Amino acid sequence: MSDASHLNRMQRKKEVVDERISRATEERGVLILLKGNGKGKSSSAFGTMARSLGHDQQCAVIQFIKGRRETGEYLFFRDHPKLDWHIMGHGFTWETQDRERDIEAAQAAWLVAKGLLENPAYHLIVLDEMSYMFKYGYLDPEPVVEALKRRPAHQNVIITGRTMAQSLQEIADTISTVQDERHAFRGGVKAQQGIEY
Repeated sequence: MSDASHLNRMQRKKEVVDERISRATEERGVLILLKGNGKGKSSSAFGTMARSLGHDQQCAVIQFIKGRRETGEYLFFRDHPKLDWHIMGHGFTWETQDRERDIEAAQAAWLVAKGLLENPAYHLIVLDEMSYMFKYGYLDPEPVVEALKRRPAHQNVIITGRTMAQSLQEIADTISTVQDERHAFRGGVKAQQGIEY
């Protein structure tokens, strides 16, 4: 491609992008769903949270499942003055094998999340692995949908998990699906610090 062709192409592209930017005038918080069977949903959420913290915004994390070991992201962020981190789960359901205890933990986590969703001091709330609570029947998605609709207008929320309740997808602003093409674990590679946790 010649320099002139490249310049012409980039000028046309800039016009398209500038037009889209000029139409995006609404200012409000968004609901982001990170779903799919691939690795990286929570990592993406925490990367976005790092951006928010970089702008001195108050953030919170509620982890609905993780709880058996301290993850690298928790160890890194735990002392940040603009972050509240709540580890509410008891571990993966196949490890706990106690449905009633898991339901109680999910409901306790939801009460914490509900309070945060009502608090305008928070700019970003990460509800990590919350979607499993709906899949397993530990939580009803409808009160969550209503709380998300009523949250402060500027507040951003990210929910992670493999599957998402349809009612959440209907109100989401952004939905990203992480696909699994290959995973080291299936190739016999042990889960390791700094990669899986």
